[in-house]
Amino acid sequence: MDYRRLKDLPEELLPRERLYQTGPEALSNREVLAILLRTGIKGENVLTLAERVLIEVGGLAGLGKLTVHELAQLHGLGKAKAAEVKAALELGRRSVSVDPMSRPVVNSPQDVAHIVMEEMRFLDREHFRVVSLSTKNHVLGISPISIGSLNSSLVHPRECFKEAIRRNSNAIILLHNHPSGDPTPSKEDIDVTRRLADGGKILGIEVLDHVIIGDNRFISLKERGII
Repeated sequence: MDYRRLKDLPEELLPRERLYQTGPEALSNREVLAILLRTGIKGENVLTLAERVLIEVGGLAGLGKLTVHELAQLHGLGKAKAAEVKAALELGRRSVSVDPMSRPVVNSPQDVAHIVMEEMRFLDREHFRVVSLSTKNHVLGISPISIGSLNSSLVHPRECFKEAIRRNSNAIILLHNHPSGDPTPSKEDIDVTRRLADGGKILGIEVLDHVIIGDNRFISLKERGII
């Protein structure tokens, strides 16, 4: 049966009821999105709307790549729903970046990649960030430095080390993504890395690594012998 109105669905099939009864992990992607959207449009209940949106954008990966303005242009969303969806995505991003209650430990490039991969692999521009570490390699914070193609003018040592100094960090890890999906370092990546590593020696804050994130893969410049 095609339920045009969500209220015509049996109660046990309603997304919110299922979340309370079975937990959020049991919900499908369209059910989670439907809870955020709350209401459908003429001819589509909210579940149908959520399913169509996911198909149009290419699933959750595609949803994460869209700006709030692009979301607002999707039929059935508009500015209000787009803002709510984008805010929810941002909350998810922040929760996996750094949980101040758990303070993840970084002992390898794999540890860094695990923290940021699911968010940074979908970014459509290069984002340069600095991971501040304690003496025991606990993550103290991940600071955004610049957005755009990596070059020396965008990535200034002053900005890179400012938060590390404020957090009394023992060391930092440089971090940025390649929207192409290929994490192979460019000459500019290498030049910036060496420049910042030299700056760290002067300040007494070691640059442990520079991890470049691609599409579900990464490269460590430390492992490449560049640092």
